[in-house]
Amino acid sequence: MNDDKRRHENIFLVGPMGAGKTSVGRYLARKLDKTFYDSDEEVEKRVGVSLTWIYDLEGHLGFRQREMKVIDELSALHDIVLSTGGGCIETPEVRTFLKARGLVIYMEVMLKTQLDRLKRDKRRPLLQGENPQKVLIDLWEKREPIYEDIADLIVLTDNRSVHDVSNEILTWLPNKLSST
Repeated sequence: MNDDKRRHENIFLVGPMGAGKTSVGRYLARKLDKTFYDSDEEVEKRVGVSLTWIYDLEGHLGFRQREMKVIDELSALHDIVLSTGGGCIETPEVRTFLKARGLVIYMEVMLKTQLDRLKRDKRRPLLQGENPQKVLIDLWEKREPIYEDIADLIVLTDNRSVHDVSNEILTWLPNKLSST
């Protein structure tokens, strides 16, 4: 199987926290009969502790190293949908894995929607400080150009259901697959 054809077997969802990557990923995997993985859940499963615990114990860099290893292993599989952590794209190796091994879909979300979706979420280590809005703005400024650069498709998720976002992706996929 040529590399371009193999690349289209996998779907990788990238974007900021609160964009709906996990919900949409689960839906797409069911519809496409693919196996679903969430990189954050896989890191927790392998380590046996929460992401917050990993951040507290190993810091940002320790978490990113674990995340990179998990994404390297998962992205090498076939016929998967992978929901990635929002910051994974900061690691150059992860960007290389994703671009080479699947279709990358950037799930974009506006700041207000992101804040609304995340305001009660206590599992996000980066948002546990005094000013989560500033954190999200800083992350957006840093990551937005990277998301756009690696994306094969950009989907805005604001004010849209999982079904609606997933259907946009499902409509786009056959066109992408037939172009290989």
